[in-house]
Amino acid sequence: MDKSFLKSSSIVTAMTFLSRILGLVRDYFIARYFGANGFTDAFLVAFRIPNFLRRLFGEGAFSQAFVPILAEVRANHDEAEVQNVINHIGTKFLTVLIIITVITVVIAPLVIFMFAWGFYFDADSTKFDLASNMLRITFPYLLLISLTAFAGSILNTYDKFAVPAFTPVLLNVSMILSAVYLSQHLETPIMALAWGVLIGGIVQLLFQIPFLIKIKKLPRLARGDHPSVKTLKKRMLPALFGVSVSQINLLIDTMIATVLVSGSVSWLYYSDRLLELPLALIGIALATVALAKLSKHFSNKDEKKFTRTINYALKIGLLLG
Repeated sequence: MDKSFLKSSSIVTAMTFLSRILGLVRDYFIARYFGANGFTDAFLVAFRIPNFLRRLFGEGAFSQAFVPILAEVRANHDEAEVQNVINHIGTKFLTVLIIITVITVVIAPLVIFMFAWGFYFDADSTKFDLASNMLRITFPYLLLISLTAFAGSILNTYDKFAVPAFTPVLLNVSMILSAVYLSQHLETPIMALAWGVLIGGIVQLLFQIPFLIKIKKLPRLARGDHPSVKTLKKRMLPALFGVSVSQINLLIDTMIATVLVSGSVSWLYYSDRLLELPLALIGIALATVALAKLSKHFSNKDEKKFTRTINYALKIGLLLG
């Protein structure tokens, strides 16, 4: 079991490392082609808003609640019931995401005012208008990346860690190509990054579908209610609180940066990306693998393996941290 945990953690760490390196390359191209100015600030605000909600609806609170539920169903029921749970939770999840996305796209200027009110009170309304227009392009990324995280949670539960860990690479590639090539053909070059985010979200979701088909767990629309949906809601509440604290702090920092000189949001973004690098390489990799395996052992009532997994994860974390 220790070898299995180490192997899975190593795979996720390697894929995360590749993604983060490409993320640094992506940020390099953003800085090189667009710099740190009002236009870049507008994009980063439009990108940060769906990213904030992604941590809640995507790989954050949702995954933390969903993976244990799915592992529990796998341990106590047949594969038909597992598919049934996936279908019902997936349908409700999709419905909520569509509603949130449509509303936000319609009231995009109001959302920008809430999260970046400094743009609204700026003497030049260009940043506010540009951020509002780009949010209408970037916000559907929330729907796409949340569904991608949903698919990734299913794959992680079936010990297919490499695919979800590699998926973020595709977003970075999409944004790099958009910055280098698409920006040359648009009247407002920075808009290329917004389109790069949307295209990246589509590619990420499509990439995982064949792997879901391979394990015969592609979600389908379902009617009616299911007890698993209520269980998910109950378990998401404490997870939402834990995940939202750090994200709200970052949003407050961004709000403050919007009232400062142009480029402040960009400087904050670049520094935050560097700060997150070691956390992603060690913490996220360990947490991703540990959650899936702990959920499995808990559902199987295997206290010995459950304890051993916690101890092993802590040892690796202390050793690498």
